[in-house]
Amino acid sequence: MKGKVWKFGDDIDTDIIIPGRYLVMRDPEELAEHVMEGLDPEFNKKVNKGDVILGGKNFGCGSSREHAPLALIGAGISAVIAESFARIFYRNSINVGLPLLEAPGISKHLENGDEIEIDMEKGVIRKINSKEEYPFQKLPEFMLEILEKGGLIPYVKEKMD
Repeated sequence: MKGKVWKFGDDIDTDIIIPGRYLVMRDPEELAEHVMEGLDPEFNKKVNKGDVILGGKNFGCGSSREHAPLALIGAGISAVIAESFARIFYRNSINVGLPLLEAPGISKHLENGDEIEIDMEKGVIRKINSKEEYPFQKLPEFMLEILEKGGLIPYVKEKMD
C-alpha cells in the first residue's frame, strides 16, 4: 500500500469520523461525503484513493458504530495507523475490511502530506523519498485473510462454500 498521510491527533472519536446525524446512511460513498467534516469540512474533497489516516492515541473511541470505518473506506482510505485504537472500532474496522495498524510513537515521525508505503508482511512503514522505516504490530494471519477478502462477511461466505 502507498499513500499520502492525513494526520489527526489523540482521541479522535467516531462522531468526529462521521457525525451522528449521518447514521441513517449505510452506503460507504454517501458516508464519505461527510467523513472528518467536523475537523476539516473539505477533507472528502482533498483525500485520494490509497491515502492513509494517521492518528494518535485512542483513535476511534466513542460509540460502536460501523459507519465510521465504512466512511473511511468510502473516502478511499487504504489504512489507519495510530498509536492505539479503541478496541470496538478496531474490530469493526477489520470486520468491514479496513486495515488498522498499531505503531507506538509513529505520530512523532510522520506529518501531513508525507508519502508512505506499508509492507503488511514485514510490519514496516516506509517514508517514500527517505530511508526511514517504522515498525508496526503485525496483524495475525487470520486478520490478514479477513482483510484480503474485503471483510468478515465475504471471508465467512468463502469459508462456507
